[in-house]
Amino acid sequence: MRPEALTALARVDLIVHACDVGAPEVLDRLRARAPVVAIRGNNDHGAWAKRLPDTEVVEVGGRSLYLIHDVNELDLDPAAAGFDVVVSGHSHRPEVETRGGVLFLNPGSIGPRRFKLPVALAVLRISGRAVRARIVELEV
Repeated sequence: MRPEALTALARVDLIVHACDVGAPEVLDRLRARAPVVAIRGNNDHGAWAKRLPDTEVVEVGGRSLYLIHDVNELDLDPAAAGFDVVVSGHSHRPEVETRGGVLFLNPGSIGPRRFKLPVALAVLRISGRAVRARIVELEV
């Protein structure tokens, strides 16, 4: 666990981990900061990982988040299903994009550097009806 990531997560109310956790100790370290909701990714193996769901729905501040490992495997219309945000992680490429009134968020990766991608996480702020996300690149 990168200390820079723990510092960036110091004042959050909830941590949403969109897959490729790597080891159960990662979740333990994150839970020391805030409650954690996590899903399983293609790099998560073993008995601990089997307990993680493939997808998850999270209600936060009156908004609905849908967590899925690979956004390319999305088999529903998130707007029609009532989701405000889709959080994914498979590509590890940080991205914030609005499509059809739904915020699509890939926070990147705070674990081992993937390819030449930045080490990053995202902060999602929910205030009333407003949902905003920003990518935070960590200096490592």
